[in-house]
Amino acid sequence: MDAAGSLLARLQREQADARREQLKDHVMLLGMIISEVKNREIEVRRDATDDDVIDVIRKGIKRRRESVEMYANAGRTDLSEKEQREVTALETYLPAQIDPEEIRAAVRTAIAGGAANVGAAMAKVMPLFKGRADGSTINAIVREEFARG
Repeated sequence: MDAAGSLLARLQREQADARREQLKDHVMLLGMIISEVKNREIEVRRDATDDDVIDVIRKGIKRRRESVEMYANAGRTDLSEKEQREVTALETYLPAQIDPEEIRAAVRTAIAGGAANVGAAMAKVMPLFKGRADGSTINAIVREEFARG
């Protein structure tokens, strides 16, 4: 994909749009993600691919979901709601999620192919869905299948 059509370029365009519309929270959110992508580029010593950007976004969503829970437990619904809005905003940049039944079929294939525990099954299945399914979703399905088995 050319740079103009990349996910990072989309984030940068949308940050500029949000800045023009004076949407301060959205400008800050996108700025944090873009900064994390730039840090990833420095870390891997190359331009970020869309997969790299998706990985950064997923990690940002995971951190924010943990914050939602912590703030909710502490009775800070204002902060919890802010973090949840950020999760919802970031999820719009992710590719469509895979049908859980497709994941389940791959897990069953991995188990039939000799994966004797959760770790082995995860090692076989995760690469198939990289960037298209959340690791915690895959892990839950793997555990369900081993519990059945």
